[in-house]
Amino acid sequence: IVPCPGVIPALNLLVRTFTNPGDKVIIQPPVYHPFYKAIRNNGCHVLQNPLKLEGGRYHMDFNDLEKKIDDRTRMLILCSPHNPVGRVWRREELVELAEICLKYDILVVSDEIHADLVYKNFRHVPFPIISREISTNCIVLTAPSKTFNLAGLQTSNTIIPDALLRKIFKAALESIGFSRPNIFGLEALEAAYTYGEPWLEALLSYLEGNLEFLTNYIEEKIPPLKVIRPEGTYLVWLDCRELGMTAAELENFMRTKVGLALNEGYIFGSGGEGFERINIACPRSLLKTALQKLEKAVREL
Repeated sequence: IVPCPGVIPALNLLVRTFTNPGDKVIIQPPVYHPFYKAIRNNGCHVLQNPLKLEGGRYHMDFNDLEKKIDDRTRMLILCSPHNPVGRVWRREELVELAEICLKYDILVVSDEIHADLVYKNFRHVPFPIISREISTNCIVLTAPSKTFNLAGLQTSNTIIPDALLRKIFKAALESIGFSRPNIFGLEALEAAYTYGEPWLEALLSYLEGNLEFLTNYIEEKIPPLKVIRPEGTYLVWLDCRELGMTAAELENFMRTKVGLALNEGYIFGSGGEGFERINIACPRSLLKTALQKLEKAVREL
């Protein structure tokens, strides 16, 4: 484990360290928008392998992935669990992805920051445990920031099983002065992971209740909207395409007519247009107020 001041700083440095300018880095949109900047800001090109939405659930498109890989493709950034679509990838999906990346010598950087936030009947599979072979070809990013709301302490874990990759990355951290972590953040991290499980279990139970409340409310009272039911994370991907609005119209509608500042789907890249991301990690009373405002605005259209 190499401590870093955050998953996004770590991700940027990983791109800089393990690619060359002009290389290609694969992402699977619609996906967490800072991935795009981490790639482009470090001189690389974004290679998009869009997820497929089938039957209200997203899937990886492995055929598309293999077709697009070329000799300049160096890295794949995996979002697991996936933000914003909420998928918790099954082991067989990760095995297929791992085999493709091993075949073409593509380093996998797996952002697993939401790994602790998984709903009942689903199980997060850390990427390195798939096999010993893949563990030498991947780097995992985690942090207590999402699970325990500690983002302000700027502390994250860069988990690098392979000794050579770890040595290279630690030297890169040293070269930019990021090798001395926030001591208060480390103490909070240790305390959260040591003593925080009962709190986390209570949180997950409350989030399950919020998810059920939101899903039932939208199905019963705002039927033009569809919930892409998440398997993990406290973020819910709402399909608003039946409203028939452009991305700009939908953003304006949500902010000025409804009075909600959600995350606009288009910022997550290809396939995000017509969607909104809502954060349900809040008191249920606040969630109810938000949904009532949304219901009223949709009825008035």
